[in-house]
Amino acid sequence: MGGAIVPDVRIQAEDFDLAAEVSRLTDGRSDVGAVVTFAGLCRDEDGRLSALELEHYPGMAEAEITRIANEAVARWPLKGLTAIHRYGRILPGDNIVLVIAASSHRQAAFEAASFLMDFLKTRAPFWKREHGADGTAGNWVEATEADEKSSHRWSDFTQR
Repeated sequence: MGGAIVPDVRIQAEDFDLAAEVSRLTDGRSDVGAVVTFAGLCRDEDGRLSALELEHYPGMAEAEITRIANEAVARWPLKGLTAIHRYGRILPGDNIVLVIAASSHRQAAFEAASFLMDFLKTRAPFWKREHGADGTAGNWVEATEADEKSSHRWSDFTQR
């Protein structure tokens, strides 16, 4: 494959199929030796949660995720990179996010996937609201301290 890798970034309400997305990224490629995937699912928080409501800023979400995906492509020798983030009402057990990094060797794929996921958790313009099993709508959820701490390890890689 010649030229720069163009990340595949999608923001969508529809579900995704992990196996189909991996195949889309790697099918017919003999230069890919490693594929790292991360699929984030909606938890029920020990039965307390009936759904998550995810909102985003259209256009800005895609632009921000594409920006950080391009940073990953510049930093690591990737053969492909996919980031899919869903919005709307997500039920426990349903897919929320998918990151796939493909490279010739595993370390680049692991690091790029982790880098992109840390960004998605802390800086992508998405808002998450929990809906309780008791029918109540909770507050909008902020990134956790642990998520913020994880993202700081990449601070020398990103433009702030």
